[in-house]
Amino acid sequence: MKRFDLSLYLVLDPDLCAGIGMIETARLAVASGVTMVQLRDKHAGTARMIETGRALKQTLAGSGALLVVNDDVEAAIAIGADGLHIGQEDMDARKARTMIGPDMILGLSVETAQLAGAVDPGLVDYTGVGPVFATPTKADHKQPIGFDGLAMLVKASPVPSVAIGGLKAEHVAEVFTAGAKGLAVVSAICGTADPEAATRRIAAEIRKVRP
Repeated sequence: MKRFDLSLYLVLDPDLCAGIGMIETARLAVASGVTMVQLRDKHAGTARMIETGRALKQTLAGSGALLVVNDDVEAAIAIGADGLHIGQEDMDARKARTMIGPDMILGLSVETAQLAGAVDPGLVDYTGVGPVFATPTKADHKQPIGFDGLAMLVKASPVPSVAIGGLKAEHVAEVFTAGAKGLAVVSAICGTADPEAATRRIAAEIRKVRP
């Protein structure tokens, strides 16, 4: 049984993190309550993803936080990441599972109840559900689903779900009420002047409502 905590899932954005960098942002955020970190850089090639991922893995060592790589299966394997996250257009879940083996965590983005219900729990460990709100950090995102849509997709998913899309500290209670196991944030941490304080604020809200 794979063990992972989706409660506060940070998706790193190289542009938003540019001030202090992705490594330092991750270090501060994990020290303040982030439980999973996803390396997402759509403009980086595999070599750069591996370089950044290895530095992140070293930074997160001993913290208990897990490192997930977005989309790049080759990089995820080379880094020795804890997980791989793919979108519907990135790669077939069965192919991804074959490539990464049985032990690595596999996350899959779903935007509709039909896609959520079609997830194979023998292949996929968690779903990324959203976008809850429109967000500038992902220009090509699908139609926002809101909290009612989130609840519907979470219910349809046979594996635990993490909510994503424009979420901030003030949305924590509604995310957990909808049945999600956590929230994935980008700009709520990466885009702030003080990632440490921003993380603490979200983590404090999670402690109030987490079952």
